[in-house]
Amino acid sequence: MATDTCYATYKGYCLECRAEDGGLHGRIAGIRDVVTFHGATPEALQRAFEEAVDDYLAVCGEACLAPDPAGR
Repeated sequence: MATDTCYATYKGYCLECRAEDGGLHGRIAGIRDVVTFHGATPEALQRAFEEAVDDYLAVCGEACLAPDPAGR
């Protein structure tokens, strides 16, 4: 899989992923922070992506920081 392609969205955020070392590695695209995750299958990667977005939004909220907007 190539990077820089939006494979899925969740709450407006975009999943970029690539196959590497026998697994799938992803990151939330379009934000200044680096948020990465991985999964063994596309379904596992999707679940990890959704958890990462939820965690990102929660951490921003707890730190009283505005998250980068989705879809920028």
